[in-house]
Amino acid sequence: MEPLIAARDLHKHYQMGEETVHALDGVTVAIGRGEYVAMIGPSGSGKSTLMNLIGGLDSPTSGALIINGANMSDLDDAALASFRNETIGFVFQSFNLLPRLTALENVELPMIYAGRPAKARRERAAALLERVGLGERLTHKPTQLSGGQQQRVAIARALACEPPVLLADEPTGALDSSTGKDILALFGALNREGVTVLIVTHDANVAAAARRVIEMRDGKIVSDAAAEIAA
Repeated sequence: MEPLIAARDLHKHYQMGEETVHALDGVTVAIGRGEYVAMIGPSGSGKSTLMNLIGGLDSPTSGALIINGANMSDLDDAALASFRNETIGFVFQSFNLLPRLTALENVELPMIYAGRPAKARRERAAALLERVGLGERLTHKPTQLSGGQQQRVAIARALACEPPVLLADEPTGALDSSTGKDILALFGALNREGVTVLIVTHDANVAAAARRVIEMRDGKIVSDAAAEIAA
């Protein structure tokens, strides 16, 4: 079976004055449909750069990246925007919710961009908020929600267009440890339902929740192994 994400000899270089920074240095990796993967490494290791390439937020200097059958280098701006909306669900450390919108309206946003009818998107947004345990918070705005609740809204929003990939960048970084465990449990449940989950983190405890851990350092993958699952 073709991998859902296939990166071959990816390089990403940035020019910093006279210095060339090699953010990614020949990364080759494949992630299958339905996997739960954590990418871990210190600041500057290249993990966030790789996530940005997978999410279509940046493009490689060289190498090939194929996601869900699409060669990323073949996509123009319009196709790339459509790809991001339909294929990748993003969850960020800072939630990135719009403060003037309710939880329901925040979750609806990706479906508005996708052109889905109002009734259908409201029903799906409500169902997703129910799924993440916020069925009684539909009309609450972000300032009326706790950090954990805001992250649940963000997860519901990420799932709005039924993307096959969920990318999470330090998703528990702004949460206390107990709430962070609840969010990781939710990721685990979503993965068991078939969602491919890719978490970027510097926290070994967060990475331990995944089924596979990819460690990066100096723009390279230095280890790639199944996570040790506690009995």
